[in-house]
Amino acid sequence: MGKLTVRALRAVLVVVLTGTVFVQALMVWALVSGNDPEDGSLPLTPLRVITVLGIGAAQVTLVCVWRLVTMVRRGTVFSHAAFRYVDVIIGAIVAASLMWFTVTAVNAPGQRDDPGVTLIMGGIGLAILGVALIVLVLRTLLAQAVARDVEAAQLQAELDEVI
Repeated sequence: MGKLTVRALRAVLVVVLTGTVFVQALMVWALVSGNDPEDGSLPLTPLRVITVLGIGAAQVTLVCVWRLVTMVRRGTVFSHAAFRYVDVIIGAIVAASLMWFTVTAVNAPGQRDDPGVTLIMGGIGLAILGVALIVLVLRTLLAQAVARDVEAAQLQAELDEVI
């Protein structure tokens, strides 16, 4: 991975992380100030709490991606240490999906006239779970690459002994 690519990705990660911290701070401020509509038409407090937690899951993912990019840059990504970050990413994506399903459930009673919105939101939750499954497949590929790297190191050591 080239230096320009790493810098560009890190710049994107910093911008997204800064934006999520800003939105999260606004949501916490809104929770503390209690600016819910007076008519009670929207359950904003639960939605805000879920949003803060969902943003937290995204932030965990961003930090883990940063660490993986650092490992790629150093050439150490094909090690067992990378699995920790990939596992955390999978967990954060699953948590985000569960939070999205919770938002869907909280929003569903208000969508009785138009149940298609709830179905679309459920589909989005499934898509988020699909991303977790894709990362799980990539984790399997990483495991195979680490096994090959270990095998190559062993073969190199044997070859060095012969020579």
